[in-house]
Amino acid sequence: MEIRAIGGYNEFGRNMTEISVRGDSIIIDMGIKLDMLTINEDTEIEKLPHEEISKLGIIPDVSRIKGKVKAIVISHGHLDHMGAVKILAGKFKDVPIYARPFTAELIMRDGVDKSTKRRVKKVQAGEIVEVSDKISIEFIHATHSILESSFVAVHTKEGSLVYANDFKFDDTPVIGEKTDYKRLKQLGKEGVKALIVESTRVNEERKTPSEKIARELIMETLTKADNDKALIATTFASHQQRIKSLIDLALKINRKPIIIGRSMTKYNSLAKELKLLDFPKEVELYRASKSVARRLKEIQEEGKENYLIITTGHQGEADSVLSRIANNVFPFRIEKGDQIAFCADVIPNPLNIASRYILETKLKLKKARIIKGLHVSGHAFAEDHRYLLKLLNPEYIIPCHGDMSMLTSYAMLAEFLGYSVNRDIFILRNSQEVEI
Repeated sequence: MEIRAIGGYNEFGRNMTEISVRGDSIIIDMGIKLDMLTINEDTEIEKLPHEEISKLGIIPDVSRIKGKVKAIVISHGHLDHMGAVKILAGKFKDVPIYARPFTAELIMRDGVDKSTKRRVKKVQAGEIVEVSDKISIEFIHATHSILESSFVAVHTKEGSLVYANDFKFDDTPVIGEKTDYKRLKQLGKEGVKALIVESTRVNEERKTPSEKIARELIMETLTKADNDKALIATTFASHQQRIKSLIDLALKINRKPIIIGRSMTKYNSLAKELKLLDFPKEVELYRASKSVARRLKEIQEEGKENYLIITTGHQGEADSVLSRIANNVFPFRIEKGDQIAFCADVIPNPLNIASRYILETKLKLKKARIIKGLHVSGHAFAEDHRYLLKLLNPEYIIPCHGDMSMLTSYAMLAEFLGYSVNRDIFILRNSQEVEI
């Protein structure tokens, strides 16, 4: 079994890994690197010039793929795991693309061509698919900050590999089931040859808090918001659990929930369509810029205190709805005492930190009241990683989804549990490979 690091081993994002067994390969994930540009979930990356994309290293370098690709497997619907499908899938003619239903629909609605759409195959959690006579794949349900996230188990005659990128162990999720511990334990008993595992938050020496904690923070904090001022909540468009809590909050405090923005509408309309998120009749969704502007003007005129506006912009992205509100692009004015609730923390890279600072400064100059900290991470902290290693007891470990400091931090955690670097822990960089 050969494991090739294509993307996500030098950085956070741009995830792609190749697994080869006797010449047959699968690709797991096909993501973009969001922090290479000021882009977010509202960005249509296919409209960017391909020369610019290649120059800036936004997508993985598929020239590093060596085997005969039999399948593309997408673990979940975040852009740093599936955002490059629309650009790169065409390089793998006739190769099927496997994903769980929510992720599959996101791929098909994300600007891919007709040929790519026909190749997308929906797979349920627990289903095992034979992609060649040498490789089978299995999606195992995991909790994360988007619906239908999965561990991917790769079954071969050389042994089984588990791909765990991204996850957290949340036993009280706001939507859906908790992680399939039973199947993970079973795999551990059968024997796991290798574990490819995210390293993003391994430095946090504690258990990742449940999404239920974020819900309680939202409820306890925002029920006390001033009821005669505007209330805007910003979070990830793809975080349906967080958005459900905000919708429930709005109804509790007698405000009408208004979801605005292209990506907000895309993710939430799909969740509604697939019956993964229960939408009360009071919820309104607005996608197009003209309809957003019209509705915001109506809210301004009718009374901002009657609404909870849910939108993107928590990272300070220039093209987000919140940034455009702050820049007076829409006919909606932030006034003294209006409340802006950041229901997601800034992703810790210099560009995002600077963009968020600029946005907050603009809002404060308008005398807005800033509310922060209504968030818990969707990534595994150290205790979650320790428990996964206990469940699977893998023979070999390859950390991923991080820079060198994150990868080495994971190696230190694994060494504490008895593993050893270069013996059974392999720290790979993009373009490197290991044979086990």
